[in-house]
Amino acid sequence: MEFRKTSIEGLIEIFPRIFGDERGYFLESYHKQAFSDNGIPFDFVQDNQSLSSAGVLRGLHFQREPHAQGKLVRVIIGKALDVAVDLRPGSPTFGKHEKFLLDAKTQNMVFIPAGFAHGFLALEQCLFTYKCTNFYNKASEGGIIWNDPDLAIDWGIENPNISQKDLELPRFNDII
Repeated sequence: MEFRKTSIEGLIEIFPRIFGDERGYFLESYHKQAFSDNGIPFDFVQDNQSLSSAGVLRGLHFQREPHAQGKLVRVIIGKALDVAVDLRPGSPTFGKHEKFLLDAKTQNMVFIPAGFAHGFLALEQCLFTYKCTNFYNKASEGGIIWNDPDLAIDWGIENPNISQKDLELPRFNDII
C-alpha cells in the first residue's frame, strides 16, 4: 500500500496494490500494522455502506465529541468526489477542505480523522463504504450545508440530488 499525506495534517490518501489477471483482481483493503506504521493507529468499530445514484450528494456530516469519528472511506463500485473539511479547533487548516476522486478502478481510500466534516458526490452509481473509529450517536450528529459560500467547495454540479435533511443543514459560520 502507498500512503500519501495531504496538505491537511492527518488526512491521508491510501492506494492499495491491486493484483489482477484474466480472472479478476485481489487487493488488501486494510492492514492494521501498515496503517499504524503510516499514522493511522486507530481501531475501527463500525462499518457503513451506501448505494447512491449518479448526482446524489451526501453531506457534509460530522459527529461531535465525545462521539467524533475517524473514517476510512472508499468506493467499491463506481466513482465519487469525496470532500473532507477540517473542523478541529486550533488547527492551522481549520475551515479548509481537500477533495479526492474515489474510483473503483484504483480502489483508493481516504482516512479522515475525527474532527472533520465529510461528504461525497456520486459521479456515477456508486457503492460507498466506510469504517469508523467510533459508534454513530444520533445526539452528536451535525452537518454543514453542501454549498456554503464560506467553504467555497467546487463540487462540479449545480443541482445535485440531496436529502431534505441535508438541505436544511446550517452554514459553517453558524456552527463555529
